[in-house]
Amino acid sequence: MIEILIVVVILGVLAAVVIPQFTSASDNTRDAAVRRDLQIIRHQIGIYRVKNQTDPQLIDDQWLEMIIGEYLVSPPVNPLNRSTLVSGMPGTEVAWVWRDSGNGTFNIYATDATSLVEYSE
Repeated sequence: MIEILIVVVILGVLAAVVIPQFTSASDNTRDAAVRRDLQIIRHQIGIYRVKNQTDPQLIDDQWLEMIIGEYLVSPPVNPLNRSTLVSGMPGTEVAWVWRDSGNGTFNIYATDATSLVEYSE
């Protein structure tokens, strides 16, 4: 009986050590995915700017202009919150923040909508 108890305790300790590593690995994967998506979206917005000499109206049309122009196939889904919503400020349900980056040009940022952390790259 004591041997079984020792085995159960050892398995519990191993689980306590291993499970947090798996959760942080999934968080790291989501962070990497959102950073990759930001690079792709920014690249496509850059192509749009070169061809049209203006920024897309992302807040007004929610990706429609980018999809019709064949810069994107579909609205990008933010891996952090599974939303496609574009807004001028982070908030609940907001996936992407489209705002002036301080030099007169607009830039896209990702947000997790819970802690309102913005990902720039």
